[in-house]
Amino acid sequence: MPTRRTPQDRPRRGSRREQVQRNIRPGARGTERARAAEATAPRPRFTNRMAILVVVVAVLTISYASSMRAYLQQRSHINDLRAQIASSERDIKALEREKRRWADDEYVKAQARERFGWVMPGETSYQVLDRNGQPLEHGDELTDPSSVARSVPDPWWGKVYGTLEVADHPKKAPTPATQITPSPTPTPDPGQ
Repeated sequence: MPTRRTPQDRPRRGSRREQVQRNIRPGARGTERARAAEATAPRPRFTNRMAILVVVVAVLTISYASSMRAYLQQRSHINDLRAQIASSERDIKALEREKRRWADDEYVKAQARERFGWVMPGETSYQVLDRNGQPLEHGDELTDPSSVARSVPDPWWGKVYGTLEVADHPKKAPTPATQITPSPTPTPDPGQ
């Protein structure tokens, strides 16, 4: 048979049973205003996790920056060494070409004629002298094309603009002379 509860059997307002229920379901108690106050509490912008993340990123940035600087310096050094190697290879090829020239008898004869003025038997040698009796330097060698200054022609639009400027501001024609003055004639010296 069910027992009937009397008002004395009900738990009182401050009883232990009511306190346990309040502790079990905290979201159910309180008013809307209390919940809104709890929800809008400002969160700190700079947390411990954020501080650790900033430190880690800074350490990585510094380590990568120093590595990148070393990498760029090494690339520059490698490029300089490659340029030196290319220059040395060009010099070696030029010296080998010169060595092959000196192995040719005709080249040796031409150099002997040019440098020392030697002639072969049966040939007649001529040497051109200047006013002072010094031999003239012969300038029959070709110049290096890269050393010749190239003249760059004016563009066509510059010429057209120049003609417009001349047409806009013509030079004034000199006025003709109204009188002709004879130039003085030299008189002979009586001492001659």
